[in-house]
Amino acid sequence: MRKEISSGGVVIFGNTILLLKKYNGDWVLPKGRVEKGETLPAAALREVQEETGVKANIIDYIGEINYKYKSIQYNEIVSKIVYWYQMESFSMECRPQRSEGFISAKFIHQNKVLEILKYKDEREIIKKFLKLKK
Repeated sequence: MRKEISSGGVVIFGNTILLLKKYNGDWVLPKGRVEKGETLPAAALREVQEETGVKANIIDYIGEINYKYKSIQYNEIVSKIVYWYQMESFSMECRPQRSEGFISAKFIHQNKVLEILKYKDEREIIKKFLKLKK
């Protein structure tokens, strides 16, 4: 079984959270693979900036999620761990990374995020973040 490690961010600006909309209509949090020799926080910051154009600062570690998926590229099951960080942006200016299949990047009010996020594991990270925030 192939293993992947990724890192991502729950990026806030005031009471909004940054989300990406994929070409298929799914809304997701920004994240990506950790490169060789890269730290988890550095990967999270890099991926957020690459995928959304947003420069952010890490505030806190939120937690990790684990899941498996079938890779079309490798024709096998991949076990993936994603490490999530709370981040803060000082601007709402963002742009989606179209080469990765994102068609929109937006800051969405935190009360709406759980309704529109596609994946259960990402909704759980948002719930954990909202508890930490209180």
